[in-house]
Amino acid sequence: MLNELLAGITANAPQQTDVVVFPPAPYLMAAADKLQGSSVKFGGQNLNANDSGAYTGEVSANMLVDCGCDAVLVGHSERRTLYAETDSDVLAKTEAALIAGLTPYVCIGETLAEREANKTEAVIEQQINAVLNGLSIQQLAKCVFAYEPVWAIGTGKTASPEQAQQVHAFIRGLIAAKDEELALNSHVLYGGSVKASNAKELFAQQDIDGGLVGGASLKAEEFLGICNPA
Repeated sequence: MLNELLAGITANAPQQTDVVVFPPAPYLMAAADKLQGSSVKFGGQNLNANDSGAYTGEVSANMLVDCGCDAVLVGHSERRTLYAETDSDVLAKTEAALIAGLTPYVCIGETLAEREANKTEAVIEQQINAVLNGLSIQQLAKCVFAYEPVWAIGTGKTASPEQAQQVHAFIRGLIAAKDEELALNSHVLYGGSVKASNAKELFAQQDIDGGLVGGASLKAEEFLGICNPA
């Protein structure tokens, strides 16, 4: 499946779009082989914040670099919910990624319960401020942020482009409070069930700079439809 997917992506990847794929750790070396010479970059889905030590089964930032990775996901909603990763954990992992020369894709987002309790902005602010207040502007300039509305992923509920834009504008405002130039240059991706059928409308929003694609990325044709929205 991986070979077929990567072959389809590399053969048709749009040159004007930055494409990064995040395969599971056991397939990173295969990805490195398949993507060699292409414009498509790849990264890990997670990392351990420690660069060495007795952490059996964990993958450090330097290990990801050794595999040829350019980037890594940090604070994905599933890591936060299933493995109880805290904002402090996310900051530590982001720092580790930056030290190793990886681009951290820092994920933030609220659950359905939090949204229904009107806590969206409070949750987003707490999560992103842990990173904004813990890193220098120079470090933050090397980060990519991704908004994951957990309530709109696999729940049957859908975030409209307007709802997504509203939160993205709020996120950019929080970054601007740290540094206005940083906010202008930061990339904020949307990760709420992005598909080929809704990508164009989502990406047309002022503060949505691209997508963090989940299930739709498992089919090359669908994924390429997102990269080249009609």
